Amino acid sequence: MMLVLLLWQGVLTVLLLGVAITLLALARQIGVLHERIAPIGHQEARPGLDVGQIVPRLVMHDLNDRPVVIGEELPAGQYQMLLFVASECPVCKRVIPIARDIAAARGFELLFVGDGPVPELKNMAISRPEMQGIPLLTGVELGLVLQINRLPALVLLDERGTIRVKDIVNTRRQIEELLDTVPAASRPERAETGVISHAAV
Repeated sequence: MMLVLLLWQGVLTVLLLGVAITLLALARQIGVLHERIAPIGHQEARPGLDVGQIVPRLVMHDLNDRPVVIGEELPAGQYQMLLFVASECPVCKRVIPIARDIAAARGFELLFVGDGPVPELKNMAISRPEMQGIPLLTGVELGLVLQINRLPALVLLDERGTIRVKDIVNTRRQIEELLDTVPAASRPERAETGVISHAAV
């Protein structure tokens, strides 16, 4: 009888240890998931250049190694809409066609700014029809200057290179509400042919 009780106590001890280890593992996993699915919305802290500041002139490069200048003066009323994306970002893939539609409707020049290895960005651009015909810029300089820490992030520059909008986005409504903060009088007339093409310099 005593042997049975000892065995039963040993089994219970092992089971309790197993449950405790499982709970610790689950708590850790829940913490990881919480970080991954944290709500995407307005940034609480916006380090780096912010709305109202001017972006310094930067020479970026597209996937074909052609130079594209950011922060130089544009024709009056013209806007550059920058969407920061990454190949491993599922939200980015959902936002890309939305951003393209909105940029075309408002007559904004759209540029994608890629985060990650160039081969992965090339595969992303090739595999997504909605990215065709729009430059995908590479390099970390612009992201560092603006301190873009989460993706997808939208930045709108006016004709002087002044940041008019800077935030994380994940829905059409979010993007439209951000862009509606740009005074209507300073918006260019809507382009008949869609997104403004960018001439490399």
